[in-house]
Amino acid sequence: MTPRRVLVTRPVREAQRWVDALRQRGVDAHALPLLGIEPLADDSALREVRARAGRFDAWMFVSAAAVEHFLEDGMQGPEGPRCWGTGPGTASALRAAGIPEARIDVPGPSAGQFDSEALWQIVRPQVRPGSRVLFVRGGDASGEPAGRDWLSRQVADAGAQQETVASYRRVAPAWSDEERRMAQAGAQDGTVWLFSSSQAIANLCTLLPAADWSGALAVATHPRIAQSATAAGFGRVATALGRLDELVASIESFQ
Repeated sequence: MTPRRVLVTRPVREAQRWVDALRQRGVDAHALPLLGIEPLADDSALREVRARAGRFDAWMFVSAAAVEHFLEDGMQGPEGPRCWGTGPGTASALRAAGIPEARIDVPGPSAGQFDSEALWQIVRPQVRPGSRVLFVRGGDASGEPAGRDWLSRQVADAGAQQETVASYRRVAPAWSDEERRMAQAGAQDGTVWLFSSSQAIANLCTLLPAADWSGALAVATHPRIAQSATAAGFGRVATALGRLDELVASIESFQ
């Protein structure tokens, strides 16, 4: 059994799924969300894009939350745009929403990384001049689309048309006193922080600006996120894909 406490920083619903899976493997996991997912305050642009969503050749979803806040009844039939995603969580959300497997393009279990680069290797043959791709992502606190644009640049360079819409907004969490104490202790008591978003790390630094993370431990699900943890001052950082076996192995590597 892994003795170290692990803090899962994903949004509430996703965090609990990870906590349950890790606990089944003997990990002392707890949810401490560092991202809040909320509906858009003004969804007029989202509604307008939904009304013509069928005109696109592909919808690219940056997260499971993007899927859940974008898809509506009538979008899930066997015919329709390709649905792209970068990882298994997004693929699961697409399936749960009723998108047929035949419409889903996501890096497979053998992919060396779940990211835009791996996805591009799969979908590149679909993109040609005149193709239309819709990027569905999260927005910042004001609802403006935010996030990495590497894949959209590849699509544009291939001559395709692209458009971006936010289907939800990401906000910093409102911690309880107990959660704040847990976070403060996690800077120095050997807790392992599990990060799947660089924005989560930025929110942590904003919430605890005076914390010293030099003795803290982190597992990141992508090298870019690991770089953010290192830049924030975390003393030891490991990288693992979001697969359960790899996460547990990385957590245990700190023993």
